[in-house]
Amino acid sequence: MTLRPERPAAAGVVLAGGRSSRMGRPKAWLEWHGSTLLHRAAAVLARSVAGPVVVVAAPGQELPPLPPDVSVVEDPVEGLGPMQGLAAGLAAVADRAGAAFVCSTDMPFLHPAFVRRVLRALPPGADVVLPVARGFRQPLAAAYRTSLARLVDDLLAEGDLRPGMLFKHCEVVQLDDGQLLADAELARLDPALESVVNVNSPDDYAVARERPRPEIVVEHDRRPHRVRAATLGAAATAVGLGLHRGVVVTLNGDRVAPDEWLPLVTGDTVTF
Repeated sequence: MTLRPERPAAAGVVLAGGRSSRMGRPKAWLEWHGSTLLHRAAAVLARSVAGPVVVVAAPGQELPPLPPDVSVVEDPVEGLGPMQGLAAGLAAVADRAGAAFVCSTDMPFLHPAFVRRVLRALPPGADVVLPVARGFRQPLAAAYRTSLARLVDDLLAEGDLRPGMLFKHCEVVQLDDGQLLADAELARLDPALESVVNVNSPDDYAVARERPRPEIVVEHDRRPHRVRAATLGAAATAVGLGLHRGVVVTLNGDRVAPDEWLPLVTGDTVTF
């Protein structure tokens, strides 16, 4: 019997307030298999952690629809980059979680196995787990103690706007590709560490959008069906079903709401 991985008792934070200057339009609203990049990022975190999930927006920023139970907080100051979003996001969940996985909006292949792997690597006494994946540090796919919010605010007040300055003032655990993939679940489900791939330009987005959808298993009429589907709605359509309140759905053994935009990832098993 395969045990279902437990969701860490941590929060999730999605930074949505970037200017998207290279993309030329707001990344949060970019279509992703019928939904949006921001909806997917928030929903993947909601699947991955047991604590609250918040989206950090720029002041007055209009956002696309979000998954149920995902809340929004605004940066108090516009234009200070991801450090300001990090401070706002950590502060928003500090009373409900000791740690948070923080990511950007534009990570269309983020996998719950990656989120769980990074959060599990945060030991007592450490402040940050920083993946160094695919040749680059990944501060926007990392785990942070929520108590760092005040330190980040202090650094911002001193004009330090780069995450690298934060790392000089706290205890950081770095995970390279080999250390990340020492986790059997992650090595099986995301062996190329595509979780950290982001889309910065129209060309990046076009290439990502043309990629095959995740391969999943749909169990229906007591038979397994291998299909490619990025959302629960697409999985239902693949076996000739329509989603409505009366449909009983389980995802990897856990009952879930019949939400057509619930994101699916490689390795999922859906039962109708």
